[in-house]
Amino acid sequence: MTAFKTIRVRAEKRKGGPKALAKLLPAKPDPKALAKLGDDQILAEMTKRVFCAGFAWSVIESKWPGFEKAFLGFKPGPLTLQPDDFWDGLMKDIRIVRNGAKIMSVRANAGFVRDVAKEHGSFGKFLADWPSSDQAGLLELLAKRGSRLGGNTGQMMLRFLGWDGFVTSRDVVLCLRDAGLDIAETVTSKRDLAKVQAQFNEWAEETGLSYVQLSRICALSIGENYSAEKLVSLGADE
Repeated sequence: MTAFKTIRVRAEKRKGGPKALAKLLPAKPDPKALAKLGDDQILAEMTKRVFCAGFAWSVIESKWPGFEKAFLGFKPGPLTLQPDDFWDGLMKDIRIVRNGAKIMSVRANAGFVRDVAKEHGSFGKFLADWPSSDQAGLLELLAKRGSRLGGNTGQMMLRFLGWDGFVTSRDVVLCLRDAGLDIAETVTSKRDLAKVQAQFNEWAEETGLSYVQLSRICALSIGENYSAEKLVSLGADE
């Protein structure tokens, strides 16, 4: 495998030097801040990532105030008590994107968040206690117990909530493959995800960097060399 130092140097050259690259890196995630997130904030982010999947993010963002009202502020308790008529009504609610499967995922995920909060004090505390060295295990749990939270959706949810993890985006996977990791062009199997996890664990040990920083450097080291302004406009530059 290529040493991470080599990958970082390549990213620095592409972005204009060490200082320029440093400005593009996120701060190290704060587990204490994550633990303080309310369960409504967790469910809201879950919902946003589910609806953004395969859809224009800008449309979801523009309609988000309507989502918040339609889904009762994303409070898991009240949502789990709503009858079928409430959810049927949302299928016709113009305040939101009327995708039946995604709307019903909110109902399921409200129960998921509530159950985990009962087990751990809050969903944020549960996430804060889960080690970055086992992101693969966390993603498996999200896929099994949550609704529509598998794959990239779960990864992006964790990223936006402030959990310290990698994202298996096109450029990150391209970087890993270029470095010598034997994985498919699209990481979907448990086998490939385990390999990615092991490599990020090794790089974290080697560099002392957070997983989100390692992932970002990987993405910036290869593929389309976007400007800093373009990266900001993309929102998620991996």
